[in-house]
Amino acid sequence: MPTPYSFIAPFARPLYVMLKPVGAVCNLRCKYCYYLEKKDLYPNASSYLMSDSLLENFIKQYLESQTTPEVLFTWHGGETLMRTVDFYRKALELQRIYGRGRQIENVLQTNGTLLTDKWCHFFKENNFLIGISIDGPQHCHDIYRRDREGRPSFFKVMKGISLLKKHGVEFNVMGVVNDYNVDYPLEFYHFFKSIDCRYIQFAPVVETIDNQPAPWNVPSGKWGDFLIAIFDEWVKQDVGTYYIQYFDSALANWVGEKPGVCILAETCGHAGVMEFNGDVYSCDHYVRPAYKLGNLQTHSLTEMMYSERQQAFGAAKRKALPQQCLDCQFLFACNGECPKNRIMETSSGEPGLNYLCEGYYKFFKHAAPYMDFMKNELLSRRPPSNIMFNIP
Repeated sequence: MPTPYSFIAPFARPLYVMLKPVGAVCNLRCKYCYYLEKKDLYPNASSYLMSDSLLENFIKQYLESQTTPEVLFTWHGGETLMRTVDFYRKALELQRIYGRGRQIENVLQTNGTLLTDKWCHFFKENNFLIGISIDGPQHCHDIYRRDREGRPSFFKVMKGISLLKKHGVEFNVMGVVNDYNVDYPLEFYHFFKSIDCRYIQFAPVVETIDNQPAPWNVPSGKWGDFLIAIFDEWVKQDVGTYYIQYFDSALANWVGEKPGVCILAETCGHAGVMEFNGDVYSCDHYVRPAYKLGNLQTHSLTEMMYSERQQAFGAAKRKALPQQCLDCQFLFACNGECPKNRIMETSSGEPGLNYLCEGYYKFFKHAAPYMDFMKNELLSRRPPSNIMFNIP
């Protein structure tokens, strides 16, 4: 199976492009969703479903472009399960035809509300890793994750998770952290432990409305407090048992290895996204006309993903950092985080400061002694989980 968090951003692969088989179409209407508005880019589209011919073209080109023996396909939405099982069966057959014996893994992100026994049997049979979006216990999840009629979705998602467990399908979770659930860090973490999810990603909400921070954004300082509260429990009893993306990626940066997630890497641009009609964009968070690299019908994946424009996009993450970041003792740990979140000014008025800077600084300062210890254990070829036996 794919490594932990590979459904999030396996940027270290030579060429990685996320697929949007249904475009910006979903059965839910999560208030903080940044993607449904992308439908406005295609006002004349008669359908938002990827055609069979485009699917085949992508799979053929994607496999031909890979330089590693293992190839990862990531299916993302919108809501991926608004396509049929037959669509994914067809994709698997095309992977077999063009893969020519290579090891192929499939990762699919879903809100979980449309999962059935049929879906879960298919996923188990074909070794899919499923990413489930759930924002913690019911009172946290249902604040923003509701359907088109405004009805809560928690129990439908939990039913979906139960079906995944019933069929033995491997799954990870992605919990969005917002202005509400940020106040319940341990309840949030304990919930994921209670459903026996071993691989957890936190995704802090940072969006703008009319160039101003959205009201559901996670406050920066509280983001730091949230991470610290969970880290303090994790570092005392869960290292090596529960894998939390932020902590594992931060430790990788501490050791000088690739963090395994693009937001904490020094550069980006390694992970593109292809829309339902073949348009390829620099990143899932930059599906905007200015960041369109071309269309698969007229340009090859290799041509687009290794273009000068995409290389410049990736390098800009480092080059555009304000001086405050360049002078920061924890630059190596966060690398300015995701460029989409750099919507603030520094104290000297320089643009490009990450909205979450205060929170990250607070977290890294708190975690530094523990990270130093785990780094030393790793460099000495000992398990970092030894930290749990060295905390008073």
